[in-house]
Amino acid sequence: MEFVRHLLLFFHFVGLAVLIGGFLAQLAEARRGPVRPATGMLHGALTQLVTGIALVGVLQGALDEEVNNVKITVKLGVVLAALVLILLGRRRPLSTPVFMAIGALAVVNVGVAVFWT
Repeated sequence: MEFVRHLLLFFHFVGLAVLIGGFLAQLAEARRGPVRPATGMLHGALTQLVTGIALVGVLQGALDEEVNNVKITVKLGVVLAALVLILLGRRRPLSTPVFMAIGALAVVNVGVAVFWT
């Protein structure tokens, strides 16, 4: 089961890279005006959501490890907020501040993961 945890963690990091990479790739475009988030950003956020939930399930269920439920709830809320903004941006272009909020939320999620023990 440890292999499954590592595999999920690997794909969780891939989702993070796709989300932040898509954001950075569109940063110059966003400075010129409204922008629609890239499809990769949507896929990265969804990958993070699915693998994050699966990681918690594996840790609590199969490996019988305790997780910090408050931290996980905060991380879930942050990725859901980013996902909502991305989905809104798929319908109509987002203003620069709203688009920047997606990148900020992604970075905040990394900060929560790293610094919240």
